[in-house]
Amino acid sequence: MAASAGGGSTLGGTAGRVRALPLSDEEVESRFRSVTLGQFLADLPSELLIRHVGDLDARLRWVEPSELEDPTPYLMDGEFVLTAGLPLMADGGTADAIEAYVARLAGARVCAVGFGLTPYHDEVPAALVASCRRHGITLVEVPPSVPFAAIGLQFAQLLESDSAKVFRSLAETNRLLMRAVLSPRPDHEVLGTLVQRVPCWAVLVGADGKVRSRAGANPADVAVLGPLLERLFQGSGPRVEVDSYPVPGSECVVGHPLRSTRDVNLGALVIGSAERLAPAHNNIVSAAVGLLELLSRQRTSGSLAPSQLATALLLHPETLSGGTSRQVTAAKDLMAQSLSSTRSAPMRVVQGVNVDAPQWRTTDSPVRELLQWRRIFDTKLVEITEYGFAAVTRLKVDEAAVAEAERLGWRLVIGDPVEPNDLPAAYQRAGSLRARARSTAQTLRVDSVTWTVTGLLGREAGTMLAGQVLGPLLELEPERRDVLVEVLRAWLARNGSWDATAKALALHRNSVRRHIGTAFELLARDPNDAQTRADLLIALQYSPPAP
Repeated sequence: MAASAGGGSTLGGTAGRVRALPLSDEEVESRFRSVTLGQFLADLPSELLIRHVGDLDARLRWVEPSELEDPTPYLMDGEFVLTAGLPLMADGGTADAIEAYVARLAGARVCAVGFGLTPYHDEVPAALVASCRRHGITLVEVPPSVPFAAIGLQFAQLLESDSAKVFRSLAETNRLLMRAVLSPRPDHEVLGTLVQRVPCWAVLVGADGKVRSRAGANPADVAVLGPLLERLFQGSGPRVEVDSYPVPGSECVVGHPLRSTRDVNLGALVIGSAERLAPAHNNIVSAAVGLLELLSRQRTSGSLAPSQLATALLLHPETLSGGTSRQVTAAKDLMAQSLSSTRSAPMRVVQGVNVDAPQWRTTDSPVRELLQWRRIFDTKLVEITEYGFAAVTRLKVDEAAVAEAERLGWRLVIGDPVEPNDLPAAYQRAGSLRARARSTAQTLRVDSVTWTVTGLLGREAGTMLAGQVLGPLLELEPERRDVLVEVLRAWLARNGSWDATAKALALHRNSVRRHIGTAFELLARDPNDAQTRADLLIALQYSPPAP
């Protein structure tokens, strides 16, 4: 609707000329929601004059011409209303009527009013300017040279152009996310890309509730996320959990589950922001969730790296020891991918035995057990064996992982940290403790065990050995038993020296000979046999000394 010409001035104060200010890609990316009022006004012809500036960051939903006295039943929030002032004629032009008109627009959350000059008005009513100022509504004077239809067309073109920029930005973000997936640290890089393109912080949590990676200025303590994660992990299917914390930047916190194809929890992505994310931002988050879920599935279900590593080691067993530098580097890279870690981190051998079922054998497909141990130890290098399983992992295997394994009826032997060349020896060291872990029903750590015969046997096995080897002596009356055991212990400790034993016990050497002869007669053993002496020496360490 046309109107007569109007003047203008520079933008500032309560009046000013609209500037044609082009938006950079960064500005568009930061305003993914929709066109803002400021964007729209900056794109309009310079003839328009701003009579009052409201919230230029307000999201503009539509441009709507209306000459109704009360157009609010037909408006959405965030609209730009265009009027030639017909509702403000006659009785509608009083200060009170204009105030009521603007109040209705403000109640409908109209963000701006465009007032066209002529045919009803030669200038913008002063009462309208005052009311718009009171209610914070932007007021724009539209000269006759600018038809209302042109303003609506300009908005549609800007909306289309803004959408195209958004789509281009989304395509670029997806490209960056895919590049992140192929990086040496995909989880970390995906989160880094996410927080660069979306105004949020992000935390990636494993199925054990521990943080795998984080990015952004995360003001929320991870411990605070516990209830949200608990709800998320208790659920199933495509669902999210929403929460809010009284911390800046955490007013809107959303947890996205990461699940296997069989709906098993593999972890979660938790993001926090100051306000609800725009649809385009949510598209980016959805893409990141999909990629992180894929990475989690690969970590527990499959990857090309283990098969390549196995092929290299089968065809070139010297690869890790005597291969060329390129072969060694390639093998270490494949091993790092198989262990979900960096190449430089040491590794451990973990063996497991099932104490609830000592004769454990996998009767079904081993896939379930493999996936279970892959998830717990964050590795693809797992072997199902006749005694249980063996795994190679970069993890230190903390108490939470041990507790989970023990809840399933298993006890672990956790190896010491080694380099790839030392894995066979590490496997042997762990294997030497496997019987003890089964008999004592305790998880053992190789680097915490005393490496002696008694240390490796353990109390339970040692006591059984003492009962078998020393049985006839231990069945004697206490007074006679204690004397013979004490003399035998001292004699063996002094390598069978009669004189040294007699001196240590303050006995005559003939008395020592008599006691030793009696002991070996009862035991039916040869005192001159080295193996007999070794067995007795070990067994006596598990027999309490005489009081």
